[in-house]
Formats: sequence, C-alpha cells, structure tokens
Amino acid sequence: MRAFRVAYDGRPFHGFQRQPDVPTVEDAIFDALRELGVADGKPEGYAAAGRTDAGVSAVAQTVAFECPDWLTPAALNGELPASVRAWANAAAPDGFHATHHAESRAYVYHLHAPDADLGRAEAALDRLRGERDFHNLTPDDENTVRELEAAAFRDGEYLVFRLRAGGFVREMVRRVVSLVRAVATGDSELSKVERVLGPEKIDGPEGVPPAPAYPLVLADVEYPMLDFSVDEEAAASAREVFEALRVERAMGARVAREVREGI
Repeated sequence: MRAFRVAYDGRPFHGFQRQPDVPTVEDAIFDALRELGVADGKPEGYAAAGRTDAGVSAVAQTVAFECPDWLTPAALNGELPASVRAWANAAAPDGFHATHHAESRAYVYHLHAPDADLGRAEAALDRLRGERDFHNLTPDDENTVRELEAAAFRDGEYLVFRLRAGGFVREMVRRVVSLVRAVATGDSELSKVERVLGPEKIDGPEGVPPAPAYPLVLADVEYPMLDFSVDEEAAASAREVFEALRVERAMGARVAREVREGI
C-alpha cells in the first residue's frame, strides 16, 4: 500500500468526495487510476485524509491504496488534470487508513479583512483554543468536541488563520473564521464567543454562518508512521501549475482594479 500527497485547486470542483453528475477531485483521481490500469473504480484499501468542501484547495490531501510499485506521483500526474497534482508518496503498513490514522489536520484561511483588528481576533481565538464543544459552529449534531490550536497574523489586507486539530467537524473552520471576523471588525462583542461555546443551541439570525470556501486550504495532515518522499519531477510540475494560476489570478485582479478605478 502507498500513500500519496495530493495538491489541488478547489475552484473547478464540487468538493473532494465523488458525487453523481458533478466533477470532484476524487473522480479525477479514480479516472487517472483507471486510465493507468491500476483500478476500475475505487482501488483496494482506498481512503482519503478528509473531505474538503466545494471550492476548498489543498496542499497535502492524502490518499492511500493498494497499487503497483511503478505508480509514482509523476506517473499519476500523467493522467490527472493540471489542477490536481500528486507530489510525494510513502510506503504504508498493512491496515493503514488515511482517515483514521491521521494524527492531526491543519487548515489555512486567507480572509480579506482590511478593517479587522488583529488584537480582537487574537482575543477571540484565545477563547476558542483548547478542548471545546463546537456544536454551534457546525451543522453536525453529535461528536462536536474538538481540541483546537489556532493562530492568526496580518498580511497586508488579509488576516491569515492557521487552525490545527485531530479532526474537524463539518464547516468548523469556516465558521470559526466567520465568528472571529465578526469580533475583529466589531460586528459582534467578544462575549459572543462564550455564548457560542456554551451549551445553549444558537441558530437563526444569532447563529454563525460559514465563511466562503474558496480562501480555505488543507495545508497539512500528520502521519507519524509514514515517511513521505518528495517526487522532484512531480513537485516541479505542481509548482509550475500553481505559479501559472497565481499569475493568471494576479492579472485578473489588476484588470478588475483598472475597471473599478475607471468607473
């Protein structure tokens, strides 16, 4: 069995997990394996580290399955779309499960918030750190207690959040960001964090909606038992793809600014 690190741009996909009639990252991986003659459908022993939502990107999504020794990240990239790039791999022990054996997962969120106060954001995060019941920050109804590590820093007009936990309930990261943004901009008092973490259910207008998905990136998944080796050819291909995306979007931003300023 082998585990593969996979990076992708989430914008063209309706999330990671395959669904009928819409493109997903998992579909792209299974299609590539079919073209390579490795598996027709889900390969034996297959599991993924997590199920990112539509629009969410990844640096280190991890998938593991039974495959021949010749299947390297570069070979897998030969059949993947350019927006999905494998870049490292590791031998995995028998019985390895990419979901259950992940020790922690880390997400990064790039929030455009020029009006947000970093000090207020840090105060909100300080109350969210540690073992908490996040039942008001997810649509899930059970198993909502998590131990959260969280930090934020300012990068120009952006607040960059780095959140790590053993696992995240649905929409938790995006709702944490939404809550902290509300406090950091003064739209909500710091006391709202305590109410959200309290036992009472908060929904409707008082609830916390998820922040948009696109600025979220699955940045890391830890597996202490695996020793990943970077495939330099595949990694170079991935860097080239994402640099081209960066330039394309930077040009789009300049064009949008030119139009805005001309009106």
